Amino acid sequence: MCGIVGYIGKRNATPIIIEGIKRLEYRGYDSSGIAILNTNKLNIFKESGKIVELERVLPSPDKTFGNIGIAHTRWATHGEPNKINAHPHAGCDGTVAVVHNGIIENYMNLREKLESEGHDFKSDTDTEVLAHLIEHFLKIEKNLTTAVQSALNLVEGTYGIAVISNEHPGKIVAARKGSPLILGIGEDEFFVTSDVAAIIIHTKKVIYLEDNEVVTISSDDYKITNLQNENIEADISIVDWDVSSIDKGDYKHFMLKEIFEQPTSIHNAFRGRLNEKLSTVRLGGLSMTGEELRRVKMLQIIACGTSWHAALIGKHIIESLARIPVEVEYASEYRYRNPIILEDTLVFAISQSGETADTLAGLREAQAKGARVLAITNTIGSTIARESDGGVYIHAGAEIGVASTKAFTSQVTILANLAVLLGRMKDLQPTFGKSFIKELIAIPKKVDLILQKNDEIREIAKTLQDSHNALYLGRGVNYPVALEGALKLKEISYIHAEGYPAAEMKHGPIALIDENMPVIAIAPDDAIYEKIISNLEEVKARNGRIISIATEGDEKIKYISESVIYVPKTIRTLQPLLTVIPLQLLAYHVADLRGLDVDQPRNLAKSVTVE
Repeated sequence: MCGIVGYIGKRNATPIIIEGIKRLEYRGYDSSGIAILNTNKLNIFKESGKIVELERVLPSPDKTFGNIGIAHTRWATHGEPNKINAHPHAGCDGTVAVVHNGIIENYMNLREKLESEGHDFKSDTDTEVLAHLIEHFLKIEKNLTTAVQSALNLVEGTYGIAVISNEHPGKIVAARKGSPLILGIGEDEFFVTSDVAAIIIHTKKVIYLEDNEVVTISSDDYKITNLQNENIEADISIVDWDVSSIDKGDYKHFMLKEIFEQPTSIHNAFRGRLNEKLSTVRLGGLSMTGEELRRVKMLQIIACGTSWHAALIGKHIIESLARIPVEVEYASEYRYRNPIILEDTLVFAISQSGETADTLAGLREAQAKGARVLAITNTIGSTIARESDGGVYIHAGAEIGVASTKAFTSQVTILANLAVLLGRMKDLQPTFGKSFIKELIAIPKKVDLILQKNDEIREIAKTLQDSHNALYLGRGVNYPVALEGALKLKEISYIHAEGYPAAEMKHGPIALIDENMPVIAIAPDDAIYEKIISNLEEVKARNGRIISIATEGDEKIKYISESVIYVPKTIRTLQPLLTVIPLQLLAYHVADLRGLDVDQPRNLAKSVTVE
């Protein structure tokens, strides 16, 4: 949540940090603002709404010129999304500017104490407390770094912050706890950001700050300490992103671009990992021996949102191939129920960003109970990647659209790889392993065939664009696909949708079925095909409108469906990699036809770094 960008160097900071927060707008777009240091003058500009609104109110370049600046795009937690609550925040005397991502849990107690000492607060945010605290300690200690350290030692909660002051005009001080923050190292210039997407066009050399670390940055050097002012040595990492991945190219939206990137992203998820000769998979990042893998008796997978749906599919595939029981948990609930972790249980934490607060908390809880925790993430150097005991990168590339698409199918691909690996460590026959791998290799080309139906799917979307509700039905491994399809429609079109096991429909949701209720059915030709056809006949009997996702060549389903979107045939356990693609496109086109902001849906943010 929220995006932070800071710059110090020889160039004009304003265009650099404005462009930076534009690239982070997917992290929050309720309001935005910048603070610029011009010699000893601190200028703050902010506005409610998206960054384009901020640009409209910025004065002439000469008034916004400065070699040091910080900027912020906000996803509101405390205080409504208006101009007053927008970041940066200042103290009483205007000498300090602060941008912040996270939640200060004890801000009310701190605020009351500061107000009793004469501090005048302007906003409803928790962040403003930091500005006043730092201002307070700056008067005592006369050093920006120690003032920030002293303030943060009083804070309970999470933060990624960047601070500048006109009393210390040659510095940016930044710190993190529970919220990502990255130092970018350029040529005679430095950057600070919550996401490398903001700075990748300027540098690929970064340092990922750890919790309770503080970095003091000048135009020619930086120093990292902890909250006790002890020096920290940090490793420099090289970001391997392709800069083109953060541009839309010729696509109208990032989401559409990312949907169409899935033949490549799925291939990248298994590239170099499949061993056809031995009918198995190599996942070196797991850092586990064959003997250790053979001892695994249970898996627990913790995740949120779309990643949770991927985990549910993974459960089906792993239990089918490896015959190992799998528990799938909402990360947000996991640590609050005192989970039972038996001996020889392996825990996986799935997060596209690697920064999801609930998933990170679940990871730490599992480790505290003695479990080995492995990560499945897209982001190299992320907190979850660093704190896990090993794991696998999905290599999907930058995903900018808030509604996840390619990361989802890449996560499912990795879980399929894991299923083969564990299965071969158990009793999975090499002939089946070989045939599974062969089918997996064929998936990208089959996805491409579905994407060629884009115009056809847009026409079908026109029949949904005025709907108020939708019901998604699936069975077996395609039930989580129904959940994911419904989530996509909700996220970007604001149409209420519910995913449901098709057989369970008659135990409640069937009461909703009438001529105004569209039903999207995932009904591939598999062992339970006749069962779901029977469920759809129940819908048809009540005048429900059926849009079916079916296997190529299925003529029978035409007679009960208003529309059919065909997908190529594959084995049952890999069907979700194909059946989800039409649902992604369907949701996209419905939202686009309704004239909505597909990439930045209301109230959502890409990376949820607060609980």
